[in-house]
Amino acid sequence: MPIGGNFDDFLKEEGMYESCTAAAMKKVLAWQIEEEMKAQHLTKTAMARRMHTSRAALNRLLDETDTSLTLTTLASAADALGKTIKIELAAG
Repeated sequence: MPIGGNFDDFLKEEGMYESCTAAAMKKVLAWQIEEEMKAQHLTKTAMARRMHTSRAALNRLLDETDTSLTLTTLASAADALGKTIKIELAAG
């Protein structure tokens, strides 16, 4: 990659773009959920109860390195926080 080249192009050439993008998105989502839980003074136990799931499942959701997140789990977390999820395809 020439100096000043596009880092996204480098990641694509190395076959790492999708995994890096997924990891970055998960890190942001986990942070947003944790911040909203703090704002609402929700413990992990209370959040898990609102989501009708276990603390272990919530911990996986909040684990920024675990990218095996389902849309159902994400929607459940958003609903438990009184929020909605917005996902869209954008030009690359």
